[in-house]
Amino acid sequence: MLKLEELTPGASVRGILPHSAVTVVSVQWHGSEALTLVYRDASGQVADELLFRQDEERLEIVALGRPWSFDGNGAAFRLVAEAHRIRLAYLFDPLLAVHTSLVEPLPHQITAVYEAMLPRQPLRFLLADDPGAGKTIMAGLLIRELMVRGDLERCLIVCPGNLVEQWQDELTRRFHLPFEILTNDKLEAARTGNWFLEQNLVIARLDKLARDEQAQQKLAAPANRYDLVVVDEAHKLAASFFGARSSTPNATALASCSPA
Repeated sequence: MLKLEELTPGASVRGILPHSAVTVVSVQWHGSEALTLVYRDASGQVADELLFRQDEERLEIVALGRPWSFDGNGAAFRLVAEAHRIRLAYLFDPLLAVHTSLVEPLPHQITAVYEAMLPRQPLRFLLADDPGAGKTIMAGLLIRELMVRGDLERCLIVCPGNLVEQWQDELTRRFHLPFEILTNDKLEAARTGNWFLEQNLVIARLDKLARDEQAQQKLAAPANRYDLVVVDEAHKLAASFFGARSSTPNATALASCSPA
């Protein structure tokens, strides 16, 4: 807390304006308990204000330093600069996900991810290929690349029950993506009441989501939106339209649920 006597021409004072300091131009006393302060704000405009002793509590003298002192925290600046460099790394390395993952993709996988899928956002894509052709690798590359570019934060993978651990292991080991597997215990122990809202990267069993109405309700919550949904073994899915049944070939389906 300063004293009114410290308000001298040229001093920088905080507390006159809500969001910036002002510079004292002149002071005119009215007795010993009040004064008229003439000040200049950051934009150069001059104004005045009548101050009393009770105003001393909200005022503070600001110590002015050199505008280019270079005495900031060097480690913090380097951390911010490095984070910004990593965020823009995809501009300098078009195959960033490949070079930062433990994979050696085949030519058809590079073509599918970088020439067909990435340029098409929002995406509705069906990877229909032979078993063992690397659809999981392609999905992992797409997820990793979208995350590096800042286009993906929440992702849901739906797959048969016997493949959930394989998906989690592949994504963790090869792409460093910490996906969590949906279980009954996790649904019941959710702090917010909806486990889907607490996890950004989720792997769910196909039969669990197909039969558990409670999980379906939580998944359909208005606030539960995903940037990308991956459905493995999509040929096991079917839809009925007025009695007509439709199915898909052996495939992995990917859907970007919000614009990139």
